[in-house]
Amino acid sequence: MTRVQANLLLLLAAAIWGGGFVAQSTAMKAIGPFWFIGLRFAIAALATLPFTLLEARKAKIATSRRHLGLYLLIGLALFGGASTQQIGLQTTTVTNSSFITGLYVIFVPLIAVLFLRRSPHWIIWPGAIMAVAGIYLLSGGQLSALTAGDLLTVVCAIFWSIQITLAGTTVGETGRPLALSNAQFAVTAVCALFAAAMSESISLEDISMAAPEILYVGLFSSGVAFVLQVVAQRYTTPSQAAIFLSAEALFGATLAALLLGESMPAPGYAGCALMFIAMLVVELVPELARRRRQTA
Repeated sequence: MTRVQANLLLLLAAAIWGGGFVAQSTAMKAIGPFWFIGLRFAIAALATLPFTLLEARKAKIATSRRHLGLYLLIGLALFGGASTQQIGLQTTTVTNSSFITGLYVIFVPLIAVLFLRRSPHWIIWPGAIMAVAGIYLLSGGQLSALTAGDLLTVVCAIFWSIQITLAGTTVGETGRPLALSNAQFAVTAVCALFAAAMSESISLEDISMAAPEILYVGLFSSGVAFVLQVVAQRYTTPSQAAIFLSAEALFGATLAALLLGESMPAPGYAGCALMFIAMLVVELVPELARRRRQTA
């Protein structure tokens, strides 16, 4: 797979996640956040299990104790991101949530520098700034007064950046994206279902009312999109992955406007253009530099 193809897969994952914002918001009219998270990731874990077993038969690298530890850490990061985002959606809008979640574009390069001692290509920094500025314009150039949901979503962005960074390095080491996906889904499901059993009530009627959202987010936002993420991250860097995945804000805001009646302000169109430019420069500049080196 080429880097261009990998980044297009990440863009597809972002589009699926954009639709997930709407489903996550509407589902909580019938079900609590932890039950929703637990059920969606349980479905995702079951859906990816057969493919994980097939992958295991062809695996060239045995799963070590270190790999299991990394899977656990990634699962805990995923649980942290999913739970803070889901709880945050109770007191913030889909548009605000998608904007604030996009802050992982900034956090991912910082984590790479601080903890992995890896300096990203210089274009990542202006690209990240353009992407965040685009997401900000997409929200209308102003956020409503910060709510508890907004602050939780900032924490969510930190968790996502950890998940993106660890997933990228781990799948490169193990070469088993489906095993990683299935493990993180299972860890998140177990943590969320335990938290739900301790803090939230549930009934079959509640599950039935939220079933369409649970199935969409479980099969597509979780099962498909997260697998696309970890597969694609074998062929690109965490920083570039964060840029392309941040397009979920664009898709989330657009679908919120179409399905929930949340209006997209005039500056939002400028934000869409700025995000598109950011993705283009992050994609094209390293590729052009690589070709120059090959022809020199």
